[in-house]
Amino acid sequence: MNSLGELERSVMDLLWASVESLSAYDLQAKLAGPEGAGRELAATTILTVLSRLEKKNFVMRERDTRPHRYRAAAGRESHMADLMHEVLGGASDRAAVLERFVGQVSSEEAETLRRILAGR
Repeated sequence: MNSLGELERSVMDLLWASVESLSAYDLQAKLAGPEGAGRELAATTILTVLSRLEKKNFVMRERDTRPHRYRAAAGRESHMADLMHEVLGGASDRAAVLERFVGQVSSEEAETLRRILAGR
């Protein structure tokens, strides 16, 4: 599982939040605005980040448009689930980690877990 750097995460947050694919220039404007906390970045920097994200299979590039547009290859939830599996996979005692995790969830989250497990 590939991890995300700070700028990669900012770009992915924007792509995950968008219902449509975005160009590097769209992302540049959003990162410079309130969504990106005023980050002024060159378009080439955004393109470099998008290239890295494409190599990591986080984004898909639409090559039939100019400029190219990008969208998330999978949802934020899939990424988070992969991270949780990665952490769990590194544990020597998976049951103890799961027990500790479940012991820290809220009653609403516990109910969600019960409902999900009942459906398996």
